[in-house]
Amino acid sequence: MAIPGSIIVFAVILILALVTAAKGIRTVPQGEVWTVERFGRFIRLLQPGLNFVIPFIDAIGRRMNVQEVVLDIPEQVVITRDNASVTVDGIVYYRVMDPAKAAYQVQDLQGALTAISMTNIRSVIGEMDLDQTLSSRERINSTLLLTLDGATDPWGVKVNRVEIRKIEPPENLIRAMNLQMTAERERRATVVRAEGAKAALVLEAEGRREAAFRDAEARERMGQAEAEATRMVAEVASGAGGDALRYFVAEKYVAAFQAMAANPSSRLVVVPMEATGLAGGVTAALELLRTVPGGPGGGAAPVVAPVSAPAGGPTGGAVGFVPPTASAGGSGSVPRTGSGPWNPG
Repeated sequence: MAIPGSIIVFAVILILALVTAAKGIRTVPQGEVWTVERFGRFIRLLQPGLNFVIPFIDAIGRRMNVQEVVLDIPEQVVITRDNASVTVDGIVYYRVMDPAKAAYQVQDLQGALTAISMTNIRSVIGEMDLDQTLSSRERINSTLLLTLDGATDPWGVKVNRVEIRKIEPPENLIRAMNLQMTAERERRATVVRAEGAKAALVLEAEGRREAAFRDAEARERMGQAEAEATRMVAEVASGAGGDALRYFVAEKYVAAFQAMAANPSSRLVVVPMEATGLAGGVTAALELLRTVPGGPGGGAAPVVAPVSAPAGGPTGGAVGFVPPTASAGGSGSVPRTGSGPWNPG
């Protein structure tokens, strides 16, 4: 069965209408801007949303992404000013601000950005020493940002940020740097320990000096106190004369011998033979105490019995003093102490 010509014509017209509508109605997605070309010449831009163009006359030229784009900079080997080779890579963040320039002022936008970024990285790092390169990453980023932003402005592109991800020296250089760092830290530790020891010695010396000053001051004040006490005793004794002085001396002798005799661990007091004058002084002191009313002990004086050394004994023998065991006037025995024959007197 033959198809009527009217139906064929209607179908052709319908197909032509659909193609015309498809050519004239354009929907641009968000984040993109399209360029419109008429007979190969740029005439206008299509913004995101529904747009109309003249079918079969206007055509879509370039579809430009106006979002911020992250561009990886390939890894490359860069030579520093002190002839050290380092491996560097980075990231560039850019955004198309003028789609018409970005579409028609540069042939391959991303390729051009990659090439100019790598060139500027070599230029910036080549002017720095290795130590500066490793420690001045922020400075490198700032310099690259200024350079790339100025270079890409004719392309309608805004470079927002540049980041150097890796700056890696060779393995042998890393080992040498580790050894250098270890040596530097050991040197600093040695300096700190030496300064600490020096400070400790200074503080110790200052402590000894302060202690010496305090000791000297204490001895000076003690001497002043003893001098004052001696002066006061001399003033008191000046009225009583020699008898008062002998009384004080005798009192000290008796108190000292009584203390030694009362010690249970030492019942023998030994003095040299040359100290017979001392024994005589004690005897005189006891005689004085007997004549002084209200002497020590509230009555009779203690009894001190001298003991002579054995006949024919060595020169420099000893005289023993025996403490009393009974009060004067009472009965009791005197224990024998010391060396030599016993003389009951």
